[in-house]
Amino acid sequence: MPSELSLYTRKREAVLDEVRHLLIEKLRVQRDPDEIDPDTALFGTGLGLDSLDAVELLICMDADFGVTLPDDAFGRAEMRTVNSLVDLILLKRDAEVGSA
Repeated sequence: MPSELSLYTRKREAVLDEVRHLLIEKLRVQRDPDEIDPDTALFGTGLGLDSLDAVELLICMDADFGVTLPDDAFGRAEMRTVNSLVDLILLKRDAEVGSA
């Protein structure tokens, strides 16, 4: 029987894959999925996303994952890296499972 850690690791890898594909397919990031490091910054010198991409990312996060980010410092922090998006999606999914 897999340990809790290995189950969490598999869930995290699956969500990371989903986020990488979202970035490539919907935001037209010109990289292969494996080239997108989870700690890469989404904006600036990282993946180079801009303010229009930020709006598109917000729309995709809501439509694809049911995650809505507040328009405050917390929302901006959650959009810093690929990993921060993964964390947010996992948190949302765990909350849904916990309330079911």
